[in-house]
Amino acid sequence: RQQKWKSSVSTQVKMPPCDFVPEKYESYPYEHMQKIREQNISPSLRMYYKKPLLLHQGHMQWLFDYEGQRYLDLFAGIVTVSVGHCHPKVTMATQKQLARLWHTTNIYMHPSIQEYAEKLTSLLPDPLKVVYLTNSGSEANDLAMFMARLYTRNFDIISFRGAYHGGSPYTLGLTSIGLYKHGVANGFGCSTTMLPDVFRGPWGGSHCRDSPVQTVRKCNCSEGVCHANNQYIEQFKDTLNTSVPKTIAGFIAEPIQGVNGAVQYPRSFLKEAYQLVRERGGVCISDEVQTGFGRTGSHFWGFQTHDVVPDMVTLAKGIGNGFPMAAVVTTKEIASSLAQNLHFNTFGGSPLACVVGAAVLDAIEEDGLQKNSEDVGTYMLLELAKLRDKFEIVGDVRGKGLMIGVEMVTDKDSRHPLPAEEVSQIWEDCKDMGVLIGRGGLYSQTFRIKPPMCITKKDVDFAVEVFHTALQRHVERAA
Repeated sequence: RQQKWKSSVSTQVKMPPCDFVPEKYESYPYEHMQKIREQNISPSLRMYYKKPLLLHQGHMQWLFDYEGQRYLDLFAGIVTVSVGHCHPKVTMATQKQLARLWHTTNIYMHPSIQEYAEKLTSLLPDPLKVVYLTNSGSEANDLAMFMARLYTRNFDIISFRGAYHGGSPYTLGLTSIGLYKHGVANGFGCSTTMLPDVFRGPWGGSHCRDSPVQTVRKCNCSEGVCHANNQYIEQFKDTLNTSVPKTIAGFIAEPIQGVNGAVQYPRSFLKEAYQLVRERGGVCISDEVQTGFGRTGSHFWGFQTHDVVPDMVTLAKGIGNGFPMAAVVTTKEIASSLAQNLHFNTFGGSPLACVVGAAVLDAIEEDGLQKNSEDVGTYMLLELAKLRDKFEIVGDVRGKGLMIGVEMVTDKDSRHPLPAEEVSQIWEDCKDMGVLIGRGGLYSQTFRIKPPMCITKKDVDFAVEVFHTALQRHVERAA
């Protein structure tokens, strides 16, 4: 028995070929790296896996460790590597700029900030045409909160439970995942509202979400009617009537929740919520840190999949393919509220960042990555749905394009989260077979699949087969 079980770990399917040869690793030995990590790097920077990976080089959708072992990267540096590791177009543009000019700050003009601002805002609908560049998503959301309050002259901001909008003291009020909360005062003027999660929440059915894969929950809603949506909107109204003043500063939401495990809302929820917020004098902020830049496939921006136009959009992660940059894009009126006094960002919109950002936009277009996200993402969602039908512990498969969540449960009836240690074993097995995936959800029960947008259907076949093998192994272990 033991022998048979061991051999079942090596998956039958072969890793797709890759002709890239990594350089030889020449830094410290693994053990020495671990020692430095323990002594000199903050323990708050936690690592994945029992034996953490020591990565050395990346090429498009592939990562190589210090021993030359190759991995298919399905987490993209937490949804950050949008066009591929060390993408040649982005690398070349960056190298040229490195030799030309790194930094001036915005007290002077330099060509790349104007070129990039024009390029980026041309991709957004009117009136979202004014951009403020920052360095991280937390910084962008922090600034969006600040501007919402300045512009409306109101203070209260609403976010969803399960939301992640950053880890800075200001944004921690919007972030609503217990693991990120520290026992210090934060979140003054921030209220959370019930998450309209059609899989785990009190209401949900079989047509609610904008995804190729629906929940296993049944409903008898007729065409154009969504009982779950109506219930969640009532909860939203309840928050407006009980937890905040008559006028509010705004409401922020991710088009699909990221850290919480690719959670999707009923199709028309955001549209109705935006209207309710605007009636209270608030602005609507779409956090596109994970959903932006074509990742959802059908549209370039996540908010477009909900048929809304927000008052502010925050961007980060995939905007720079791994380079630290972020942005708030808003209207002229809202932007001018910040200009009444001085607000300054030393590195935001640096010559280097703007060149990187422009090269990323070019790569998305030239490589057809939005279309690839739609085609390959839909294919992967449907393949994963077959595993959901086969395994009792795969409770939900959801998402859109290459923003995918697979929620693990003890059983489909109770929808109880599969214990974290069992999820960990499946996750470790996938890594051992060469596939890296993320984790998320309030109980760390959801696998997050958000690869570089250049992955192929062959990569998907390999990844799904590896996941299948890991699930099979789990069933054998349980038996």
